[in-house]
Amino acid sequence: MTTSVLSSAQHNAIHQATADAVGLPAQSYTSAGWMRSERDRVFSPTWTAIGYVHNLPLASATPVELMGLPLLMVKDPTGTVRVFHNVCRHRGRQLVDEACELQGSIRCPYHSWTYHFDGSLSGTPNIGGHGIHHLEGFDPEVHGLFPVRSAVWMELLFVNLSADAPSFDEHIAPLEARWTKFTGAGDLSCARPVNDGGWMEMEARANWKLLVENYCESYHLPWVHPGLNRYSRIEDHYSILAGDWGAGQGTTVFDFSEQVGIDLPVFENWPETEKKVAEYIALFPNVLLGLQVDHFYAVVLLPVAVDRTVEQLQIYYVGDETLTERYAKARRVLLDGWREVFVEDIDPVEGMQRGRASSAFDGGAFSPVLDTGTHHFHKWVASRLADN
Repeated sequence: MTTSVLSSAQHNAIHQATADAVGLPAQSYTSAGWMRSERDRVFSPTWTAIGYVHNLPLASATPVELMGLPLLMVKDPTGTVRVFHNVCRHRGRQLVDEACELQGSIRCPYHSWTYHFDGSLSGTPNIGGHGIHHLEGFDPEVHGLFPVRSAVWMELLFVNLSADAPSFDEHIAPLEARWTKFTGAGDLSCARPVNDGGWMEMEARANWKLLVENYCESYHLPWVHPGLNRYSRIEDHYSILAGDWGAGQGTTVFDFSEQVGIDLPVFENWPETEKKVAEYIALFPNVLLGLQVDHFYAVVLLPVAVDRTVEQLQIYYVGDETLTERYAKARRVLLDGWREVFVEDIDPVEGMQRGRASSAFDGGAFSPVLDTGTHHFHKWVASRLADN
């Protein structure tokens, strides 16, 4: 069992009122051991995003590494997606190394054991000796791939590694309820993902938490995003503290489409008086979500090392027509706008990662006005890692 990495004293210091609190210690951003504890105690007990299902070809297998844990996303010929631990049940070789289309089964490259799309063991060549493919007393039914509990929401694929979290419907319900005020019924199902003008992948040489922290506050806007701050100023933003599931910020004057002169379909039930309101919420632990009147986006943060995080951004547009060539230019302009914003965030988070190497870093401090979302996130992480 993983031991606690935060002492009670550290936990209590983080949980002080914002103005008096300290942040997570430097080693939480630099220690591989700490990261393993986060995987077991922060990520495993809840729902963690590992990718998107709409980009997966039929009859395919796609490996994903989550904090050192090899997982495998499998889409069968009917479109059903399953997740397994990416390890062969024979000698423990990683089963799939690169994304591939499957020719009827999943085959281990070591001794050629094969598995059906549902993970059941289908072939054990030479298990009983040369040319003998069956073995008395060996039960294939108990040697299938280890499944991982999973759920799909807005084409995002989530896993619950511990297999004992509340249902995903319960997990996502508070977010959907919050956004009912914008989408009418809280239903985002009319939003459509698209690759052309909607997909981007980046990498930050920084710990995953630094990207969440940065996303939860608007404090950095004037200096990091001067272009964005010209029309959605720091003073136009408000903080979002969403209980045990998220934190972030919103703005009352988002009008990027108007700024760059594009016209996109909007959510039908969005209140006219709220047309320029937008919200940006980190769904704990590793999804960054943005909701605007004419589009929605999600960013999956994949922590592949303690100091390296892959960001997968997918933009969703409103209605099927927005996927057509008519809106291709508008989609590309919008994606380029978000690309600029997310690229601008890379240097600050990488600089914070380098700063965590300093023996002088003591957890830092918080603004009681502009850092409340970041502090909220620190408390959430600390609550899962402390002794008490």
